Amino acid sequence: MDQQPGNRGEIRHFLASRRAKITPAQVGLPTSTRRRVAGLRREEVAVLAGVSTEWYTRLEKGHIGGVSEEVLDAVARALRLDDDERTYLFDLARASRPKSRTPSRRRDVEVPPRVQWLLDSMTLSSAFVRTGRTDVVAANPLARALYAPMFATGGRPNIARYIFLDPSARDFFVDWDAAGDATAAMLRAEAGREPGDRALRDLIGELSTLSPEFRGRWAAHDVLIRHDGVKRLRHPDVGFLELTFQSLDLPLSGRAVHNLVTYTAEPGTASEERLKVLASWAATQSADRDGAGSR
Repeated sequence: MDQQPGNRGEIRHFLASRRAKITPAQVGLPTSTRRRVAGLRREEVAVLAGVSTEWYTRLEKGHIGGVSEEVLDAVARALRLDDDERTYLFDLARASRPKSRTPSRRRDVEVPPRVQWLLDSMTLSSAFVRTGRTDVVAANPLARALYAPMFATGGRPNIARYIFLDPSARDFFVDWDAAGDATAAMLRAEAGREPGDRALRDLIGELSTLSPEFRGRWAAHDVLIRHDGVKRLRHPDVGFLELTFQSLDLPLSGRAVHNLVTYTAEPGTASEERLKVLASWAATQSADRDGAGSR
């Protein structure tokens, strides 16, 4: 059984886009003013990877299923792929194998109570669990208060859908472009890891249909697996917040990816004071709900 045509297209566009980002000077090759491509030619990548031009051309056309890890490593080095891009290339190779050897995603698993207990114990940090599709499947009260505009949309919150389809996201994320770039790149990585995920395909189709901003970012074929750093938010109730966020792998049963994401403020800053205000509001609302539920 041959690999799926869609997978070949992903491989072709990804490798071509990475090749276009590298100049001959960056890899020590002679330059010429008569070049017709922005980056490296296929034959130059072949030389750097130690394979024939014909072989690399076939690879870039998407015929990757039987390629050895050693050759993939050589191509990754030639294209100067970072760790996330290299992982994505290997995921594409795995997904291109016959379906009988590429299991589809198992059904999503429920977040066990112990994880919710962990989240709820983090009273001064916003904390939530996110899937590879950017669904938020569990959250503590402070996360619900911090991301109130997203949780107010109803249904299961999805970060990508909020960023690209809700106009309020442009006010909420001070660096909306950076948030959009990262989110599209994370979905691209998930699509390489789980190409058989119908819910993911539906989400990407929805975003591509309704958001020109997403379509442009999706076409860039950028990949992001690990996402940490600083997030600047404009909260509708407490104003500007500059928070440090961390993403940690959360191993649960099944193959579905889950990440524990936390947002904290630097001690002694105005952002910490504003986050404390949100935490106090969140704790009061949570106590009120618990009290109402016990009556």
